[in-house]
Amino acid sequence: MPGLDTTSTADISFMLLIFFLVTSSMDSDWGLPRQLPPPENQTEQEDLIVKQRNALCLRLDSNGRLTCNDEPITVKDLTERVETFVANSTNDPTLPEMSEREVHLMGRCRVSDRHVIIVEVDSLASYDAYFQMQNAVVKGYNNLRNQLARQQFGHPLAECNAEQRDAVAMVYPQRISEKLQMRNEE
Repeated sequence: MPGLDTTSTADISFMLLIFFLVTSSMDSDWGLPRQLPPPENQTEQEDLIVKQRNALCLRLDSNGRLTCNDEPITVKDLTERVETFVANSTNDPTLPEMSEREVHLMGRCRVSDRHVIIVEVDSLASYDAYFQMQNAVVKGYNNLRNQLARQQFGHPLAECNAEQRDAVAMVYPQRISEKLQMRNEE
């Protein structure tokens, strides 16, 4: 009984592999849209002076405990707290100052451009706790932006064009300052 000639099988397999690699699309991970600060030794650090009312201080310790302005808070409640803080819809004197600005496509608007969310994370905190905290903060911003997009343009932010998204981001800019607390272990 004659055997099969398999001398070209390796060539065909290699060509099929190349074909599928070239024609298939590779999904890429998006990650968190954060710009990391440059290494400390290459730049001079400037101390930014922020009024107490304009700062929301979040701390995540090594045990995964989250505090907001030194009060314990859950990740669930953090989203609502961020929304209330950034929007300051009642013009509360304990929340961030608002300013009047001319915003493209929206005219004169009250803009939340003086707030800052200060995030301090212990270097021993778990990545999962950090990621949940970041998601809660970003969800708060996204909820505010979606609400404004629906009011101004009649559809959610995801359906807005680039000009509309820029206008919404100008009203609710994402202002987050992150600091990693290093521990000296001997």
